[in-house]
Amino acid sequence: MKSKLTIILAFLAVYIFWGGTYVGMKIALGSFNPFVMASIRHLSAGLILFTISRFRKDPLPTWIELKNSAIVGILLLCIGNGLVAYAEKTVPSSIASLIVASVPLWMTLLNWMGHDKEKPSLVHILGLSLGIIGIILLVSQGSSDKTTGYDIIGMLLLCVAALAWATGSMYARKSNIPKAALVNVSTQMLAGGSTLLVFSLLTGQWNTINPSMISTNALWAVAYLIIFGSIVGYTAYIWLMQHVHPTWVSTYAFVNPVVAVILGWILLKETLHLQSLLSALIIVVAVSLITLAKKTR
Repeated sequence: MKSKLTIILAFLAVYIFWGGTYVGMKIALGSFNPFVMASIRHLSAGLILFTISRFRKDPLPTWIELKNSAIVGILLLCIGNGLVAYAEKTVPSSIASLIVASVPLWMTLLNWMGHDKEKPSLVHILGLSLGIIGIILLVSQGSSDKTTGYDIIGMLLLCVAALAWATGSMYARKSNIPKAALVNVSTQMLAGGSTLLVFSLLTGQWNTINPSMISTNALWAVAYLIIFGSIVGYTAYIWLMQHVHPTWVSTYAFVNPVVAVILGWILLKETLHLQSLLSALIIVVAVSLITLAKKTR
């Protein structure tokens, strides 16, 4: 059993640093296009972690491990994180964090309909029902009027991002992936970052960047995303998934929005409408019910 202090520090990294990534991405998007920013973030972090793993002489992955880890990286980082970055162009960081908090709801549904066929309990069904209601309330607030609603396309993309993250997390739990944590994480980041780089090139997002117009705040935000969001936070998440029950790890889903909402209010002057606050409460309660029910079982 790993030391309690190590586990606590890993949880704090996932709770706090990941909660801050939503605001970090919003600030970085002031100077960078979403796929450009996301590819820089994950490729940089992946190269740093891979270099460290080579100094540690960690064993290189087999072809099967490499393939599985790359699939996880594409699902989590390219589709999941990439769509979050894209959606934050038009959706507040606080709202983005609330929709992504629905990941445990998707995981429960996938577990029920997928390979495990794990039948949900009454508490699970209640949690799923509340979560779906909360998401519908939040997404239905999307409108063309920016004073009363949010971009509906961005909201729907965030739902796809949450589903991709849930799918990738479940695939990682059931697949043969590299045993060395740094090798596993760096492989995922390099795969996800490389795919994002291809998308950014194909969509011409690099052509619109003017280096002289990049703000200092945007550079600091990208540095935060690389160091604390990816290297520290994501590594802590993968490590916890290997050493702590996944149900405990999934509690980040209802802590991150709290951090994101507070930071968005302080740093970006974001506000939540009454319907958004009600949706947030319903989603957090739903995720809590599902998580605590799984822990009890």
